[in-house]
Amino acid sequence: MNTMTLWHISGWEFAALAFAALLVGFSKTAVSGANTVSLAVFAAVLPARASTGVLLPILIAGDVLAVLTYRRHAHWPTLWRLFPAVAAGVVVGTLFLVWADDAVVRTSIGAILLLMAGVTMWRRRGAAAEDEPDAVTSRAGRIKARSYGVLGGFTTMVANAGGPVMSLYLLSAGFRKLGFLGTSAFFFLIVNVSKVPFSAGLGLIDRRSLLLDAALVVFVVPGALLGKWAVNRINQRLFEQLVIAATVVGGVQLLLR
Repeated sequence: MNTMTLWHISGWEFAALAFAALLVGFSKTAVSGANTVSLAVFAAVLPARASTGVLLPILIAGDVLAVLTYRRHAHWPTLWRLFPAVAAGVVVGTLFLVWADDAVVRTSIGAILLLMAGVTMWRRRGAAAEDEPDAVTSRAGRIKARSYGVLGGFTTMVANAGGPVMSLYLLSAGFRKLGFLGTSAFFFLIVNVSKVPFSAGLGLIDRRSLLLDAALVVFVVPGALLGKWAVNRINQRLFEQLVIAATVVGGVQLLLR
């Protein structure tokens, strides 16, 4: 079957998906959370539920490129604290997808993203980021990691929208730019790969979706290269502002769609 006619998409619609795939690569190596725009594009062009299955392999390709670029900067103590809570969130998200319709999913996630963006901006007002994150050294830090982990697992399972959640957590934990990118790269590679059996079991990934992925994944590479070039030209304050702005835009898009 011709990839271009898998969902009867036009050339312009394919171009929109290709741009969204390029933006995935850029977000993985520059401004994490910006791929919420990609999520909106995929959901606009393809059936909403099917779009999450098509987007997942694209995200994994971007994760691999991000790990290759920033692997030396990951903060593994934070990752080990997050993974159990994220696993619980993925399970809850899978159960949620069984009965929730698209409108409920979009509204829930959009509201969560906007709430956490507001909390993060309030917490960071006038605060200076530390050179080394201490997010897992205190009881409060562990509670925060678990809370964000469950929310991250839930949102990434139901709509591939975990990027903004974890971006806000890493910012609130005081991560600097490269530590932020290295930690999030490994986090999402592991989490997104673990989601594949769940998505396949729900029928969101199949032969047709993988054919479309094969046509789109090549656009992730130039996006990742552009992100790698851009990140060295973005200062820390602007980096944090862009991450929060991308989160707000993504949340608003989910609520208005």
